[in-house]
Amino acid sequence: MTHTTSLDKFRLDGRRALVTGGARGIGRAIAGAFAEAGADVALASRSTAACETAASEIAEATGRRARAFTADVTVAGDVERLMAEIDKALGPLDILVNNAGTNVRGPAEQLTEADWDVVIDTNLKGPFLCARAVGPGMAARGWGRIINLGSIMGVVALAGRAPYASSKAGVMNLTRVLALEWASRGVTVNALCPGVFATEMNRQLMNDPEKYQDFVRRVPMGRWGELHELTGAALFLASDAASYVTGSSLFVDGGWTAW
Repeated sequence: MTHTTSLDKFRLDGRRALVTGGARGIGRAIAGAFAEAGADVALASRSTAACETAASEIAEATGRRARAFTADVTVAGDVERLMAEIDKALGPLDILVNNAGTNVRGPAEQLTEADWDVVIDTNLKGPFLCARAVGPGMAARGWGRIINLGSIMGVVALAGRAPYASSKAGVMNLTRVLALEWASRGVTVNALCPGVFATEMNRQLMNDPEKYQDFVRRVPMGRWGELHELTGAALFLASDAASYVTGSSLFVDGGWTAW
């Protein structure tokens, strides 16, 4: 009988994972960590060149299969096509990370209907469509991990973030609902909720010293997060180490939500 250690439970050998928005930032970091843990990874993005570059770098660094796919997660037909292509290239998915996201900032009275729609469609509709596409197959096979990218904005508010905060609050409750629906069939669904991290989406804040310091003052640890500080939490939720964790939101925020 093979002895399994606690550290072995974090391995993803033989697993196949999809990370949407995987070309850069948080998605790129998570995909790389999964490959380092033994998984084959699919990266999906609307940016073909960046996605192919990221997949190539991951494959070269880890020796795992890494494939790039182009898709718009807000379109049901595109999601179905994406899943069929991944199944053909890598096999059935075991892990889904719904990371693709966007943000439009501004006072509510200045935001347009289109501003609202693009954020809600990408951040909330996209995870629903992707989870709906792969969850039943995972349940039929008796094992699956779905990780939705939430945010501290799902439980706290900032002025000028109406679409984003609303979408992330929705992601957290979508996570709970899906967890309840699939818990008895071996599929866990959790939300990973970052605080302020140095990503492309936050570049305009990082480049504004006043706004940057305003955010730092809200973080008990006194600094922004680095991308590598998210990967351990993602790996935990994707692995057998989190086999009894579902419907939860894991905050990686330097203590922001502890205030």
